[in-house]
Amino acid sequence: TRRPMLILSRKSGESIVIDGNIRVKILRVDGDVVKLGIEAPAEVPVHRQEVYEEIQRNNEQALTKQNVTLPQLTKLAKKV
Repeated sequence: TRRPMLILSRKSGESIVIDGNIRVKILRVDGDVVKLGIEAPAEVPVHRQEVYEEIQRNNEQALTKQNVTLPQLTKLAKKV
């Protein structure tokens, strides 16, 4: 189910704060590409959506199958 979404407008250099300890800063806007900087405690996992979904699929496979070869997530990593 979808949760309600808060929609904010930010300019380059501006930030939002989540739960008092996570800061998301707009570093640069280049056409339709937005560069974000995320400051979060080390114990808070931060992933791009496609990486998170792959992790979830791999976790589900690991629970249902034995001897599954998991793909290397480094292939999904993209340099910023």
